[in-house]
Amino acid sequence: MALKFVTAEEAASLINDNDNVGFSGFTHAGCPKVVPVALAKRAEEEHAKGNPFKIGMFTGASTGDSLDGNLARAHAIKFRTPYQTNKDLRNAINSGEVKYFDLHLSTMAQDIRYGFFGSVDVAVIEACDVTEDGEIVPTCGVGISPTVARLAKIVIVELNKWNPKEMRGMHDLTELQDPPTRSEIGIHAVRDRIGKDHIKVDPSKIVVVECNTPNEGGGFAPVDEITAKIGENVANFFVKEMAEGRMPKTFLPVQSGVGNIANAVLAAMGDSKEIPDFEVYTEVIQDAVIDLMETGRVKFASGCSLTVSNPCIEKIYKNLPFFKERVVLRPSEISNNPEIVRRLGVIAINTAIEADIFGNVNSTHVMGTKMMNGIGGSGDFTRGAYVSIFVTPSIAKDGKISSFVPMVAHQDHSEHSVKIFISEYGVADLRGKCPKDRAECIIENCVHPDYRPLLREYLARGEKGQTPVNLYDAFAFHEAFMETGNMQNIKWRKEKKA
Repeated sequence: MALKFVTAEEAASLINDNDNVGFSGFTHAGCPKVVPVALAKRAEEEHAKGNPFKIGMFTGASTGDSLDGNLARAHAIKFRTPYQTNKDLRNAINSGEVKYFDLHLSTMAQDIRYGFFGSVDVAVIEACDVTEDGEIVPTCGVGISPTVARLAKIVIVELNKWNPKEMRGMHDLTELQDPPTRSEIGIHAVRDRIGKDHIKVDPSKIVVVECNTPNEGGGFAPVDEITAKIGENVANFFVKEMAEGRMPKTFLPVQSGVGNIANAVLAAMGDSKEIPDFEVYTEVIQDAVIDLMETGRVKFASGCSLTVSNPCIEKIYKNLPFFKERVVLRPSEISNNPEIVRRLGVIAINTAIEADIFGNVNSTHVMGTKMMNGIGGSGDFTRGAYVSIFVTPSIAKDGKISSFVPMVAHQDHSEHSVKIFISEYGVADLRGKCPKDRAECIIENCVHPDYRPLLREYLARGEKGQTPVNLYDAFAFHEAFMETGNMQNIKWRKEKKA
């Protein structure tokens, strides 16, 4: 049957107030761009008439400003899950306007299938190609696209010709079986494929919106002295692990989080002559991975998205045959699946907002209350990793904030999942250590020198027990910052016992 082509405005008119809408993509990569803009405009027009208009949003992860930003500014979001990075959306979440529930990215698609969050009324999928028999080829981000496209009553395909349809063959697309009939996921090596190169849906559900819109991929901050030192410390840790027999000399697949620290870590690994050429099994494939692929240092990369700068994606598109042999893009329930992470022995490297001296990590909340972005895939990888590493600069805001505190103000990863901390000062190896020994190791190796005496004093003030916390002073650092703007201005609440 012939596909139905409509304008972005006509497509937006198919979405109604209170609908649940699933969007393609993972970060800005692969998310729709022109339909969300038209949808935001429609919401503003309805609001001007005094009519309600808000939608529920399911995504793979964060999206571009054209999606999250426009809909947030149009006050068109009733709830949002599972991850976001947009400033305007973040403000709407923290003000209470948008109901946001944070979620491990690997569980998003299956939780939708289980019916935990209600139905999917509409799916909006960015594609580089769509056929009359209903084969949809995603662009550079997958996320939850196979699930929402299958479940939705209407599938709006944003056919973005900025992305070449020759991308077909770069994807490995499937859905997991639901219990009790789920079998093992047949990925036993980073390069293995288990699905199709397209999403197949009933073509009668499809309407197509054509566009030619560039990605929204900005660059990351350049590597500075601190991030370079963190990267160097990570690379040196790996070299030591191989030399001492705790890591195979052939090395293991690597997952790295998103951002400039992750890029710095990968660059340092590429520069190390003692680390062999390696593979990447991750969620987000960044510029540094592509650079290392071109030099042969990265042999293959499996991920959920090509979250790269526009110059980098243009370079990939110009040399697709080369990269299609070395890159595969999967749905997030596969790319982030803890079963595969543990089977492959993935090394997980993620970033902490703050950590406490006993090994617990806060990845999401500033001062315990303000959502930053969300947990993303850090938990998916941390809990199943061969070795789980969290990296962070030792301080923030010119030293007014210590990244290491007596007790985290919000906990996303417990001491039971975290094996290694690395800052610009060094490596804290927590494996096999009791809480007090972990605290001493973190203070000595990762904490900024200005904060080491304060944290040692806190540790000395702790109550006797397996974990020597002092509940009176556990949030003294946070209290000092809220009251004076500097964590060093501590006032202990309880006198130390004689």
